[in-house]
Amino acid sequence: MSRSTFVYVTYIHTTQQKLWSALTEDTEFMKQYWFGFHCESAWTAGSPWKMVSGDGVVTDEGEILEADPPRRLVIRWRHQNKPELQVEGESRCTMELEPSGSAVKLSITHTMEREPSKLIAAVSGGWPMILSNLKSLIETGSTILDDPHLKGDRH
Repeated sequence: MSRSTFVYVTYIHTTQQKLWSALTEDTEFMKQYWFGFHCESAWTAGSPWKMVSGDGVVTDEGEILEADPPRRLVIRWRHQNKPELQVEGESRCTMELEPSGSAVKLSITHTMEREPSKLIAAVSGGWPMILSNLKSLIETGSTILDDPHLKGDRH
């Protein structure tokens, strides 16, 4: 079967633990870089995972497949709102955090066992904005991008 894959790598001047916390534990921090959205989970293998919009709507949900804090997180991910994305089924999002001098290399790999995938096309536009905001917020204390929801850019 063909696979659709999106990969994004960035280097953030921080520690693995601070980046892990920003990606998983610190909901208020997450809302700042993720345009009002946040993720909820116990962040352990087998625990449910969901992404919640600022107005409380669950947009994506799934399960934590692997959790190795502060190094690796794998999420089974399924979109819930748009029928054309939901019908594609489950995707897999892998986050890897590796020390690199005074920075952390963050690699995001989002895959789906179908090609082409409308979901992977959608996240390919979203991840760069989210991770640019994350990097800026950690390094400077402020985000750099406006809310894409006002422009309809979010999947």
